[in-house]
Amino acid sequence: MDIERARVTSATASTTDHVGRALALRTAANERFFADQAANTARLCHGMAERFARGGRLLALGSSPQARSDVRHVAVEFVHPVIVGKRALPAIGLAREGGTLELQARLLARLDDIVIAFGAQDADEDLSRALELARDQGALTISYARGSGAEWEFEPPSNDLSVRQELAETHYHVLWELVHVFFEHRGLLQGRESRPVHDTGASSFLYPFLAEREHDVEAVLADVRRSIEMKAQEVGALRAQTLTENREVLERAAGALRSGFEAGGKLLALGNGGSATDAMDVVADFRAPPARNQQPRPAIDLTEDPAILTAIANDIGTEEIFRRQVIAYGQRGDALLALSTSGNSGNVIAALEEARKRELQTIAMVGYDGGRVASEGLADHVVVTRSQHIPRIQEAQASAYHVLRELVDS
Repeated sequence: MDIERARVTSATASTTDHVGRALALRTAANERFFADQAANTARLCHGMAERFARGGRLLALGSSPQARSDVRHVAVEFVHPVIVGKRALPAIGLAREGGTLELQARLLARLDDIVIAFGAQDADEDLSRALELARDQGALTISYARGSGAEWEFEPPSNDLSVRQELAETHYHVLWELVHVFFEHRGLLQGRESRPVHDTGASSFLYPFLAEREHDVEAVLADVRRSIEMKAQEVGALRAQTLTENREVLERAAGALRSGFEAGGKLLALGNGGSATDAMDVVADFRAPPARNQQPRPAIDLTEDPAILTAIANDIGTEEIFRRQVIAYGQRGDALLALSTSGNSGNVIAALEEARKRELQTIAMVGYDGGRVASEGLADHVVVTRSQHIPRIQEAQASAYHVLRELVDS
């Protein structure tokens, strides 16, 4: 994608329309946040790598429905890396279905762990106590709200809850991407890892600036900081492309959703991996909207029930896990929102095809060139984020579905 062209498009977008205003708000917040936090983020990546090297784990905590989606998202990114050749790092997502966060932190947090908290801006006492307990037990603590008591606080410069969440998502994606830098270089870690685990290989595009035998921590930190700034520019440009090129698609999809809700319909949402957590977030935003002027809407997360997912996957196959649920829940007048970074996932395509048969409105958010979903016109409304970098695609898609949510009630 031509980043300079996308920047110009963003700068010239009209601020008299909702999508233009939403983009302008996000562009300003993204630029300010990463300009302010790049150096601290680089140092945090180094500190996290040292913890992992000593056997530490990442524990993610969250209380609200939206925070729960980030808890699941950051855990899957570390455990199941999308970049070929990157190691799986231990991460555990803890939300309230497992009991109070304080109790779970007391049982699981230990010395050398890393605890990242979502929703701290809500002044949640349970979350605050869990953070305090984890820090007392020697864990490195991170949050996205000032005054949370975490050792590392990254306050997003916006009062808009969706914008804050989008900045946090980009930030923890960057943490995941760049913590691996310090595993690539001899002598940078104080822990069991004192030698390079592997070279950058197929993932060298993540940090092409690093020499294979670099030993100077400060030099590497400076390069990591520059990489963070580059990644922030990349997602800013991709967000501009996604929202400006798909402005009319988002407006039409919002109109279709609004009409469906007014006629008694509901929304079904789905995705795989990180996109499953995005479906979780979409449903949270419709059921429990973050803005006061938004009306709660009926929505079902097709990724939510592990018993249903594993039963279908075990007895029939993974390609049926969403289609069978569309058969069970989908009715004429409903809508289906499918999230996919590739646009080629078999179970996503099967669900879209089934939804069409049952006369549901279909919306798809896809990356790359749109894959089969776009080329074969498998959805009524297709939002394409033109990138091959999965974390950046997901970040831009988060902006797209947040704006879609806003448009339904705007």
